[in-house]
Amino acid sequence: MTLYESWVSRAYDQNGTTIKPVWDKYIQLEQKVYETMLTTKNAVIKGTIKELAENYGMELEQTVGFLDGINEALDTQLDIENITEETEVDTKFDFEVLFKKMVEFKADHLYTLPEWENVFSEDEQKRLYTEQKQSTTIRREAAKVGRNDPCPCGSGKKYKKCCA
Repeated sequence: MTLYESWVSRAYDQNGTTIKPVWDKYIQLEQKVYETMLTTKNAVIKGTIKELAENYGMELEQTVGFLDGINEALDTQLDIENITEETEVDTKFDFEVLFKKMVEFKADHLYTLPEWENVFSEDEQKRLYTEQKQSTTIRREAAKVGRNDPCPCGSGKKYKKCCA
């Protein structure tokens, strides 16, 4: 069983539902890693999985879970499913992409960390938040009501005789 498969089997039940005690512990560790990265503005992830796990104070499987969570923000995406403890990682991530991914996945415990102020001003954080939210908002143009169409207010009258 790979480290990724081990992580998935620990973190999710057979129905794909998260296992709360596992995630509660993981989220605390993950938050500490982000606090350190944001405080030091360190956007580089370098070392073997075993070394990263030791540096982050995580188990190997949790480290793979962490890397899976930020994989889309990495300059060079990792083959998460085939990572071993000896896999060498040497990549950077983009803080802006990372922030937006946290917003996208509703990880408010992460994108609201006060340490983000070391990286982005409050205005920049608001801009990034808004950009991410707008990027997933689907806007439909309202169908134009013709003069002889039924009125959209529901009166049953023609639009020209009602709300026009």
